[in-house]
Amino acid sequence: MSNTATSISDYDAITKLIQHYIDGAVSGRGELMKPAFHQDATIYGYVGPDLFAGPIQGLYDWNDENGPAKEMKSTITHIDVVGNAASVRLESDNWTGHRFTDFFNLLKIDGKWQVMNKVFHLHD
Repeated sequence: MSNTATSISDYDAITKLIQHYIDGAVSGRGELMKPAFHQDATIYGYVGPDLFAGPIQGLYDWNDENGPAKEMKSTITHIDVVGNAASVRLESDNWTGHRFTDFFNLLKIDGKWQVMNKVFHLHD
């Protein structure tokens, strides 16, 4: 067990970072999500039987094609921070009729949190 407390400012910064992702989903504009992700970030998950995998640009493109999700409700259910690494679980309901559970892996690079990887589950 670690005796080192995580700074509240890290949790606040991570919450703000994930808000970029949420804002991009609600607006249907992938460009609004980009500040949350490292340029080399990746995404993985299943859409039905098909694996959706690869560079994060695939998420931006899907989001742009999917359009605004103005009725979407999202909640961060878990943030875990250890040093310069973190993970976030986000639940999103009604992303244009879809429900997602997202798992984000983050790294603090040059003092700034960035999502390095997103793994998702699309609920039936």
